[in-house]
Amino acid sequence: MEKLISYCGLVCSDCGAYLATKKNDNDLRKKQAEEWSKEFGSRIKPEDINCHGCTTKGKMVFNYCDVCEIRKCGQEKQVKNCAYCADYSCEKLDKFFDMAPGAKATLEEIKKRK
Repeated sequence: MEKLISYCGLVCSDCGAYLATKKNDNDLRKKQAEEWSKEFGSRIKPEDINCHGCTTKGKMVFNYCDVCEIRKCGQEKQVKNCAYCADYSCEKLDKFFDMAPGAKATLEEIKKRK
């Protein structure tokens, strides 16, 4: 399977929500919900774990993706992901990279190859 990269550089195709949706695997949904509930100190239900990836044109994305400012910006600018943006790297991304340095590495690699 080809890697599906989100606007911010996370690898959607490696994400438990994406995988559970693709496989229609309720056990994986439950596991991911429990993991994220602990990690983010929030109650996430297994039925919330449905996503076709951040850059999907459809409506099925994890609930946070609906309010993600990075995603909204990428959609407005109609870029494949933020590595393709003329304004890369912006303040929103830099704040996010503090929490997800792997996402920065992914986008930096894409930027080098394009």
